[in-house]
Amino acid sequence: MKFVPMRELLERAVAGGYAVPSFECWNAEAIQTVLAAASKLDAPVIVMNARPGFKLIDPRTYSAIAHTLAADHKLPVALHLDHGDSLELVDECLKAGFSSVMLDFSRKPFDQNAAGMRQVVSMARPLGVTVEGEIGAVGRADMLSVEGGADCSLTDPEEAGAFVRETGVDCLAVSIGNAHGHYTKLPQFDFERLARIRQATGIPLVLHGGSGTPEADLKRAISLGMAKVNVATDCVHAWWESLDAQQKSGRRPWLPLALEQAMRNVAVQVERWIRLTGAAGQAAR
Repeated sequence: MKFVPMRELLERAVAGGYAVPSFECWNAEAIQTVLAAASKLDAPVIVMNARPGFKLIDPRTYSAIAHTLAADHKLPVALHLDHGDSLELVDECLKAGFSSVMLDFSRKPFDQNAAGMRQVVSMARPLGVTVEGEIGAVGRADMLSVEGGADCSLTDPEEAGAFVRETGVDCLAVSIGNAHGHYTKLPQFDFERLARIRQATGIPLVLHGGSGTPEADLKRAISLGMAKVNVATDCVHAWWESLDAQQKSGRRPWLPLALEQAMRNVAVQVERWIRLTGAAGQAAR
């Protein structure tokens, strides 16, 4: 299987009334877990990685691993750069064979953000690669997240519309009360704002900080145009919970066995999110 442009997955999701879950995968085991769960549930998914993850595996090697693992599956899957922080990293991922890239200049002034996105679109569009932008800054719910800053700024619908028109991005991450990391209290989504953003932009929208979102809020957001839902924290917690339980039990199994058990826990979360987003059974449609 070859990775497909993420835009294809998101446009089908909008038309079908579901969202595609996008999982942060830092290593081969995580990629394999996500692909296996997607195959089991016949679901489209997105495999993504960001700058911190590339400290373990560089983009070229990561992409080669992902392509090798994906070859065993017949699924609509995209390979995505999450929160790219420079044009150099975007270029590296494009050359490595990613099918989708994000440049996150959301904390820069509008003009700088838009200028950067225009450059990315000019780099990616000839390759058929999807481009994700962000307008309005998604903050973090706690200090465990490596993404974003402590503060957030909600997306202005008119500014979002202008951003899309000026840049030509394929999908847009927005801030409507969502946050990265573990929620210490339930998020308060501004659904009226979301509806206005969708009307102003006309493109698929992206929910960053999906972990911890109440199911009813998630489904309402999807009905208003959220076509991609990023998931990382729930999977990280599942991994740590397994290792902590193994440690507290007094057992110190051989490391591959400990990691294998931890990935089983992660698989439970991956399957749960595939079902929550409504993506289960949508691969062949």
